Amino acid sequence: MLSDATLAFGEQFAESLLGLDQLYAVEQGKDESTASGDIERLVVLNMSKTHQPRAYSAYSDAMSHLGDLNRLAAELPEADRRLYYTQAIESAVNFATWRSAGLDFEKQVTGFLHVPSGPAQAPELDALKTEMRAVLTELGYAGGIEQQFQDWEAKNRVPADEVVETIMTLFDEACDRTATVMDMPADRSDGMKVEGISGVPFNAQCDFSARTVRLNLDPILTLPTLKHLAVHEGYPGHYIQFKRRELAYQKGTGAADGLLSVVNTASSTPFEGIADVGLSVIGWDLEPDGRLAALLAQYRSGLGTRAAWRLAVDGWSPARVKDELARDALVGGEGWVENRIKFISRSDRAALIWSYWWGARSIGKVWKRVADRPDKWPAYFDYTYDRMHSVASHALFDAEA
Repeated sequence: MLSDATLAFGEQFAESLLGLDQLYAVEQGKDESTASGDIERLVVLNMSKTHQPRAYSAYSDAMSHLGDLNRLAAELPEADRRLYYTQAIESAVNFATWRSAGLDFEKQVTGFLHVPSGPAQAPELDALKTEMRAVLTELGYAGGIEQQFQDWEAKNRVPADEVVETIMTLFDEACDRTATVMDMPADRSDGMKVEGISGVPFNAQCDFSARTVRLNLDPILTLPTLKHLAVHEGYPGHYIQFKRRELAYQKGTGAADGLLSVVNTASSTPFEGIADVGLSVIGWDLEPDGRLAALLAQYRSGLGTRAAWRLAVDGWSPARVKDELARDALVGGEGWVENRIKFISRSDRAALIWSYWWGARSIGKVWKRVADRPDKWPAYFDYTYDRMHSVASHALFDAEA
């Protein structure tokens, strides 16, 4: 249970984040109302029906108030809440600084997300390729890794006109598996539907307010890839995260800022990591194709950090970055390369690619401490899903408490 002081603090912090979102909306020439599902906002989801944005006259006003909140956060009784809110406030201040005075790209990564800024290095990417090659060989594919992936993709490819029906079936299976490891927060009728779309700068997007996963049909999609997406966007990923946070607030056990989904912040990396680790939580990583899908997701997020760094720091042209991505992508075709280029070309989203690169590795370390101890799962799920976290605050989970 969170303390009364922390719950009260969450009310103030939620209003502050909504106020910062409004400043950004005005700057972007958008309607000032908080719009759930608008991926170009700072607050991309607002589940609250009652919280109002704090009125800020300028980013300097917001930073001054955030300084006051930081002093309050230092007095909170729970160690993980002190750490998380301190880092989340720092993220908000850095966001305001970026918008008002500018912030170099390296500082955006470290200052927004609280993870190391450097891109994935060749030895890390090569190690992932070695692991993937071993799985592909186990599955019976021969030749070099490019040939192995070509054959694997051809065998597992799901035609575009069958993707929506296929992933809806996978949602059902993932939901069933999730129900065996945790109490489900809602009936299946509350769950997500899928809309196939094209030309967007993401692989998939979970719009919880509309109960819709928007799935990019431009990349070549395989059955293992769709299983990963069903877990990440649905069960026990983003849908479960949002629903549990909504219910935790209604029950008085969760803070108000949990009603918001904010980008470029300390919670971004755990948010993506919790969704990716869902493959392990429901046991889909025990199958070779599941392990391959997890490794491939990690590898491609690493490629994304390298590509973003080339573009923002090294000064490469988009065409040169695209050629390198296409050379190393292994699967997904032109559609995947195009959506990655669109993603990292957006100044308001490029740093977020680091949340995918660090997410599964960070959250996975904590999950491994309890994965073979089902008696600890309820406490782990409560801590992980019902509280907002940074990488550092999530790492404070004590399996022995």
